[in-house]
Amino acid sequence: MKIVVGNEKEISALIAEDFIKVINEKEKPVIGLATGTSPLQVYADLIKANKEGRVSFKNVTTFNLDEYVGLDGTHNQSYRYFMNENLFNHIDIDKANTNVLLGVGDYQKFMHEYDDMIAKAGGIDIQILGIGSDGHIAFNEPNTPFDSLTHETELTAQTIKDNSRLFNDISEVPTRAVTMGLKSIMNAKKIVLIATGKNKAQAVYGLIKGPITESMPCSILQKHPDCTIYVDEDAYSLVGNK
Repeated sequence: MKIVVGNEKEISALIAEDFIKVINEKEKPVIGLATGTSPLQVYADLIKANKEGRVSFKNVTTFNLDEYVGLDGTHNQSYRYFMNENLFNHIDIDKANTNVLLGVGDYQKFMHEYDDMIAKAGGIDIQILGIGSDGHIAFNEPNTPFDSLTHETELTAQTIKDNSRLFNDISEVPTRAVTMGLKSIMNAKKIVLIATGKNKAQAVYGLIKGPITESMPCSILQKHPDCTIYVDEDAYSLVGNK
């Protein structure tokens, strides 16, 4: 595990360069994407690089980590909507090659096919992750089995509270989600994780220094052969103090 400390703008630029390098080196790159506030600057940097001609997404296939159960792709808090608004609408990608888990309709059938779809595409070459304040990655809440594949899960009260800032009221936050499992994530060839802010400090400590335990899902990343953790000083603050 490699650790890089910098401000949000610096580490986002570095992650964008990681993606650009992988995309430019591969004939048919497969990239894993995340939602939430953490990757927003990364996506802005990738849009800029695309417009400057430094990277093309014409041959790229994408897979997103998760989606809320109960929200369709037109809902402004769905992750399909998020990806369209913050990345896909602004780059030269074929949206037919963008895969986001479904939250409505026959979403469970699609969920059960997701890992096979990733494998048939050649596997994820680079996956970006954020991290929850309780150490969850994607929607793999504490005590999710390390051998889990894509599945449906019930969100914890902490996750619902953390995500309520994006909704008008906490009562609007969905209580269930579909998510890539921890094994699904670990199958990625390269992983980059971004964490910023004091509220992520305890989770980052568990990620880097804590025991590998299902009660801290992110700790499994200690076993990944090519994982880089990008953090700001606040998120890294407990690592140097314990």
